[in-house]
Formats: sequence, structure tokens, C-alpha cells
Amino acid sequence: MSSLSLAARDSATMLRRNLLHARRYPSLTLNLLLTPIMLLLLFVYVFGDTMSAGINGGVADRSVYIAYIVPGLLLMTVGSTVIGTAVSVANDMNEGIIARFRTMAIHRPSVLVGHVVGSVFQSVASVVLVGAVGVAIGFRSTDATVLEWLAAFGLLVLFTLALTWIAVGMGLVSPNAEAASNNATPLILLPLLSSAFVPLNAMPGWFQPIAQYQPFTPAIETLRGLLLGSEIGDNGWIAVAWCVGLVVLGYFWATSKFNQDQK
Repeated sequence: MSSLSLAARDSATMLRRNLLHARRYPSLTLNLLLTPIMLLLLFVYVFGDTMSAGINGGVADRSVYIAYIVPGLLLMTVGSTVIGTAVSVANDMNEGIIARFRTMAIHRPSVLVGHVVGSVFQSVASVVLVGAVGVAIGFRSTDATVLEWLAAFGLLVLFTLALTWIAVGMGLVSPNAEAASNNATPLILLPLLSSAFVPLNAMPGWFQPIAQYQPFTPAIETLRGLLLGSEIGDNGWIAVAWCVGLVVLGYFWATSKFNQDQK
């Protein structure tokens, strides 16, 4: 077999291993998934009328706020789910299985590739579930074309890939699973500090730069524009630039740390 064929085979094996772990131990993924679902229900049914009046010219209309909040919650779901990846990587590094893999004739990077691809699959499945909850409570995207839906899906996958590589790096530098979970907490906090729940112009002036100059806000605004037909402006290319930058940063961070630990 060629080197490429061996790498693909070993990566597929590691992917299957991680998916089996996720199936056998679903509690971590479910606990992380509950956060965006609970926030969705809380903000829609408890704060929905008040929040919708703030973004709808003083007219309370919960359906308006559902449309506004769902795109942000979809990306928050990604941030929540990949925390499980950081924990899983930290567990592998500290339970001896990686040391065992290093004694075997396998493609070394396949260990990380299995974690990354498995996490992307889980995150996309989680996004679909949260999206289904959003549709069940009234979210509609009737004006989006097929091309816009495909672009929205592509953005979600690219954003997931970016955060997953960052989460893998966090897992590799963490001494244990608890530390990995704590280190990855910003992936949940950043959406709370973005335009996911309220528009930027409704925030205090001193806080707006914090919300604006971070990866979640341009991604949310781009996804919102694709699904709802709102103005995207420069947010599209900024979101893609953030994603590509985070993929590159996360990949080199994770692989360099993984190779360093092999010495």
C-alpha cells in the first residue's frame, strides 16, 4: 500500500474508534448539547417578548426574536460540542493509549485526524438537532435559496473544523480532562459576548469592540444573512478569514505539541 493509502486507512480506523467512544459514552456530548438548547428555550419563552421589542422597533413579536437568535445558537452549539473533543484528547494523552499507539506501525497524525473528523461529525449532528428544535418552536428560513443553504452549511462545517483544531490543541496542552474542559470554556463564553443575542448597536460603546472583533460575530452575521436575507457586508470574508486562520493555527499548534510529546 502507498503512504497515502496507509494514512487514509489508519485515519479511518481512528475515526471509527472515536465515534464508538461517542456512542458508548454519550453523556458528555448530551450535557454540552443541553446548554444551547436550554438557552434557546430560555431566551425565546422567558425573554422573547422583551428582546424582540428591543430589535423590532418596540413591537413585541417572539417570532422575530426566534429568527434572530437561532443562527447564533447554531454556532454556539459548535463551540459547546468541541469542548468534548478537548476532554477526549486529554483523556487519550493521560490514559496511556497514545503511548501504545506510538509502539505500533501506524500513521502518527491519524490519531489527531480521527479526533478532528469525529468531532466535526458530532458537531454537525448537534447543529442539526438544535436547528430542529428551532424549527419546532417557530424558526423559518423561507427566503433562502438552495445556494444560500449550501453556503450556510459550508460555513458551519468550516467553522466547526476551525474550533475543533483549537480544541485538540487545548486538549494536548492540558494535564487532565478537567483542565481541558476549563481551558476550552472560552469556546462557550465567546458566543455570549457576540451578536448572538442582541445587535452590536444595542451594546454599550465600550463593549462593542469586544463583541465585534472576535470570530463568532462575523460568522453569526454571515449565517444570519444567508438564512434570513439580512445584510452580510464584509462579514462573509471576515468569517472565512477567521476560520482559515484558526484552522492553520490549531493544526500547527496541535501537531507540534503532539510531535513534541513523542520525543
